[in-house]
Amino acid sequence: MTDKPTKPAEGRDWGATLALPQTDFPMRAGLPQLEPKIIERWRKTDLYSQLRKNAKGRPKFILHDGPPYANGNIHIGHALNKILKDLVTRSQQMLGFDSNYVPGWDCHGLPIEWKIEEDYRAKGKNKDDVPVVEFRRECRAFAEKWMAVQSEEFQRLGVVGDFKNPYSTMTFPAEAAIARELHKFAETGQLYRGSKPVMWSVVEKTALAEAEVEYHDYQSDMVWVKFLVDRHDDLTVRNPGLKTERLGGSFVVIWTTTPWTIPGNRAISFNSKIEYGLYEVTQAPANNWAKVGEKYILADKVAGEVMKAAKVEAFEKRASVTAEELQSAVCHHPLRNSILNGYQFDVPLLDGDHVTDDAGTGFVHTAPGHGREDFDIWTASTRLLQSRGIDPAIPYTVDENGALTNDAPGFTGERVITDKGEKGRANDAVIKALADAGMMVARGRLKHQYPHSWRSKKPVIFRNTPQWFIHMDKAIPYLEAASQRQREQQRATGSGEGHNQPLDKTLRETSLRSIRETEWVPASGENRIRGMIEAKPDWVVSRQRAWGVPIAVFVRKGTNDVLVDAEVNKRIYDAMYAEGADAWFADAEGSRFLKPKYDPAQYEKINDVLDVWFDSGSTHTYVLEDPKHFPTLAGIKRRIDGGVDRVMYLEGSDQHRGWFHSSLIESSGTRGHAPFDVVLTHGFILDEKHEKMSKSVGNVVTPQDVMKTFGADILRLWVASSDTTNDVRYGPGIIQAASDNYRKTRNTLRWMLGTLAHYDAKQVVAHKDMPELERYMLHQLAVLDPIVRKAYAEYDYAKVVSAMAQFMNTDLSAFYFDIRKDALYCEAPGHIKRRAALTCVEQIFRCVTTWLAPILVFTCEEAWMQRYPSEDRSVHTELLAAVPAAWRDDVLDAKWEKVRRVRRVVTGALEIERASKRIGASLEAAP
Repeated sequence: MTDKPTKPAEGRDWGATLALPQTDFPMRAGLPQLEPKIIERWRKTDLYSQLRKNAKGRPKFILHDGPPYANGNIHIGHALNKILKDLVTRSQQMLGFDSNYVPGWDCHGLPIEWKIEEDYRAKGKNKDDVPVVEFRRECRAFAEKWMAVQSEEFQRLGVVGDFKNPYSTMTFPAEAAIARELHKFAETGQLYRGSKPVMWSVVEKTALAEAEVEYHDYQSDMVWVKFLVDRHDDLTVRNPGLKTERLGGSFVVIWTTTPWTIPGNRAISFNSKIEYGLYEVTQAPANNWAKVGEKYILADKVAGEVMKAAKVEAFEKRASVTAEELQSAVCHHPLRNSILNGYQFDVPLLDGDHVTDDAGTGFVHTAPGHGREDFDIWTASTRLLQSRGIDPAIPYTVDENGALTNDAPGFTGERVITDKGEKGRANDAVIKALADAGMMVARGRLKHQYPHSWRSKKPVIFRNTPQWFIHMDKAIPYLEAASQRQREQQRATGSGEGHNQPLDKTLRETSLRSIRETEWVPASGENRIRGMIEAKPDWVVSRQRAWGVPIAVFVRKGTNDVLVDAEVNKRIYDAMYAEGADAWFADAEGSRFLKPKYDPAQYEKINDVLDVWFDSGSTHTYVLEDPKHFPTLAGIKRRIDGGVDRVMYLEGSDQHRGWFHSSLIESSGTRGHAPFDVVLTHGFILDEKHEKMSKSVGNVVTPQDVMKTFGADILRLWVASSDTTNDVRYGPGIIQAASDNYRKTRNTLRWMLGTLAHYDAKQVVAHKDMPELERYMLHQLAVLDPIVRKAYAEYDYAKVVSAMAQFMNTDLSAFYFDIRKDALYCEAPGHIKRRAALTCVEQIFRCVTTWLAPILVFTCEEAWMQRYPSEDRSVHTELLAAVPAAWRDDVLDAKWEKVRRVRRVVTGALEIERASKRIGASLEAAP
């Protein structure tokens, strides 16, 4: 502010006598040029180390970084996430905690492996011809490159953390720690190899976990297929007219959207709680699949819908069919009497709670190799099946390429999904065979939500395949023993909260207790993740890829028995710690780990790699328990010890099925509790029309572009102003609005800095000696102080922005500054009114600058350096400015609120007079 009044044509220059604001703090921020300079200053002064030194001995509030994937430039979702994290760590630091932040990266997994494979194909190289260790080195180099790029981009957002010592899942100590965590599951009997249907990506040639799947619209073939009830069965039912109806020769009808799974059918599921009937077709078009005289067993509730789909013109219910009658029935496979061989086996009916009559036929075609519920009911019925002479073995009807196998006679080689993720010919081939065999009732197409790989965006299939699992419902020995000791103690003392409550001893029970012990922000997150854990099947932790941490175990050949030996596991850990996971792959037989105690020829060395969610779910073990980063945290025992230290996880709401999920299970299974105390989630980013951002739509605005034009502080103000618990809108108009709001804040800071150029610490005025107006403004600070602190403590940054904007725009600029400008500019330097005003503005500046510092990190640093020049001083090493409680004066507040109401009426009247040109300046009026 250097503008001076025009010099009068004659007489004295009265302008020279005014104490006008003087400051080098520019009106135009120039943030794109300024911010990199401030970042360089922070690096030069080692701001991060200053923060750790200043906070030594304080309670810890640790935001453990959920690792982003190191495979490209950051996008606006990254910016939202990292800015939120920085808001947390900076505000908690300034609230009085030691808020250490260690950035991390997720570096293993399929996207990076794919990229290297693409480069190979472009060069005419074959991945299988390259030694696995060499291939892994190329993956590592790719991840290292993008870690460096993203690190600079995150710091450009104003994020402060230990970027000199970040963590990544691919460092040698990290890979060793991940392998050690898996060994803990093996040692407690939670790790096992089994054969179950898992979601399989044909495109990526690997199993997928639920967290790696998203649901998109997909058009499926749907068919209604009839299963002949065995005629040799003597089962009969009676209709209301007491006429005997024989079930033999009738048909059980099923409905499915995956016709290709029919060769894998081994049973039909029904529900004993549903009412069923025997229905006869009495009228139908000629050449219709559903013939006149055929009798179908259907759920009563949907019988009409099935007949309509089958183009049946008239039908009658002949009898009711009970659950006992269904359970006694046996069907033929629908391809049994076709020209194909291999389907001459009985198909039993099994009672299952998963069957409903909301849609379909009230029966579920059960292929145990192609669905979790199918698998569960089939394996649970093993004894029943054996007693009836039915082989309980589950066929492998589809291979890793999505092609039907020899276990699907007549369809070998037909593809369900092609290598490009497109629909193959398997559905059409099976449907044709069913039609030729006369076993079709109806067909159609259905558009519905279907699982797709979130990486390839291509549909997946359920496929029975050997994989490695972690038990969710098997008793964990150390937890079972701890639960028993706790129960005995409660009985002995006759006390204890939850005395009659069941004690957890399985991974599922422990995880559910951990959920209850965690603070979820917003609270709805608790119900969401609880439902996922309650319904979670055993955790599939194996992947059939090369770039990852191996499932570093040995299995005795001819069995599924995992070798559990502390000496062997220590050798594995030590080798990985020194050489990385490559040490495992470099030894084909594992001799260096097994010998001399074991003969490698008797053991199978497992070369599958771990699900990357296991990698990231284990990060707490080598970050929070690393003395380099957290020398006094004592691991994660703070919860048991009753300490005040807290650990937060903060990610998007999709991580309830991702990182929150895997971290919760991993820590609950190895430590008996979650690795976090509080979990904060944010929504997704939509454009200004509430639509998803897409390059094809052209509504993507990158954070890099915004920072080049506006600066990172504008992005930070947008994040802090948003309700991030819901989806967040983002676009050019919204960023422009944030820029406009920023300009008002900057101008207020600028005016205060210019005014404080005349501040003299020797002329401060005590609170009791100040005029009422100054005491009223300090009262306003006393009111605002707990609001700001509470909002920061509750992670409500939008409330901070709103409260501060109201104060700065309405209370300061439009009211206090407007009134006191005359006194500040014109009164003598020693005048009490002027001295009191300068004392008040100094206090306001300190409060406003520190209160906004976690949000506008660059602007507040710039203002602070202007006010308190120093080589190494930073606003970010300060605590939030404290306001004495004695400044609060509610009586004075009531008086001045009345004055302000009157003032608003007068200023409104002045505006009317000014608009009518009856007055010019306000001083021409006499209200």
